[in-house]
Amino acid sequence: MHIDIYHDTVCPWCRLGWEHLKLALARWQGEPVTVRHRPFFLNPDVPPEGYDFLPYMRQKFAGRMTPEMAFAGPTEAGKRIGVTYRFDLITKMPNTLLSHRLIELSPEAQRERVIEGIYAAYFEHGQDIGQIDVLANIAAEAGLDREAIAAALAGKDAEAEVLAQVRQAQQLGVQGVPLFVLDNLYAISGAHPPETLLNALRQVVENRSPATSGT
Repeated sequence: MHIDIYHDTVCPWCRLGWEHLKLALARWQGEPVTVRHRPFFLNPDVPPEGYDFLPYMRQKFAGRMTPEMAFAGPTEAGKRIGVTYRFDLITKMPNTLLSHRLIELSPEAQRERVIEGIYAAYFEHGQDIGQIDVLANIAAEAGLDREAIAAALAGKDAEAEVLAQVRQAQQLGVQGVPLFVLDNLYAISGAHPPETLLNALRQVVENRSPATSGT
């Protein structure tokens, strides 16, 4: 089975969705599952230098809730599974193209570690993941060549690939993240609990016809 996860690196629920999927897969006793993170931009119009975080969030949630109310949901959900959020440390809402390029540039063996490093840098330490130096440090911590990654990000490496995947997501009708697509057929939107994701995996297998499930 294959799962595509559409996500953005500044989406707190995407981080939770990934952690929930890992918990579900740890309990999964069926066929092998491969996972690929796919890029999505919650706001493609954020400039390269980013926006000041709190003013941006106040404008985003104006009339609906305060930023503090919005932060409470993922913070409390994270505590239940040992995932930390420190929204009080975040000062910048970055453009996420560079962070998605780093993920695309990362070899498969290090990719999950890079993704988790990006999430931790932003949500736990308030680092600006729109900056090459920050991303190069994350890459180095994951075992990649820091200088090579910094040079690649300073150029255009993997930019076309990321933008093509984002366009494909838009063509598929992806409007929000996290979104899990199982076997290119079944979509689950939102950071659902591990049990929900585990049930979805079971349903995919049960719903296969004999011709597609093999002998």
